[in-house]
Amino acid sequence: MTKRYKNPTPTVDIIIYSSDNKIILIKRKNVPYGWAIPGGFVDEGESLEQAAKREAKEETSLNIKLIEQFFTYSNPERDKRQHTISTVFIARIISGDPHAEDDAQDIGWFSMDTLPVPIAFDHKRIIKDFYNYIIKGEKIKLEF
Repeated sequence: MTKRYKNPTPTVDIIIYSSDNKIILIKRKNVPYGWAIPGGFVDEGESLEQAAKREAKEETSLNIKLIEQFFTYSNPERDKRQHTISTVFIARIISGDPHAEDDAQDIGWFSMDTLPVPIAFDHKRIIKDFYNYIIKGEKIKLEF
């Protein structure tokens, strides 16, 4: 009998930011509700980079350029629906105007001081890490 493993599911999140350090968040149509960084599940046969570009386009209507791979978040409690591991990318807009699409019901630009509530998943931590990295030049501190 072959042992079956239940593995975490890979996801991507995309921090799309402007020259004035604002980021795009989407308001989710589906559970868990709240505001979130655009992103989603990686499809079979798709690279993380392809998934990030596809999810950004599906949820925000934007064509993006990935600037760098930021960090990976793997806390088993980050998504109450199932264990996911998210690779986060930092991106800029190539073309398009932000419009809520797919499973997003609203979209907006936010700074660290104007974040909406509630924020879904562990995205508040990701946003805080991003601002500390971009503005303060700090490295991400691992929590074990």
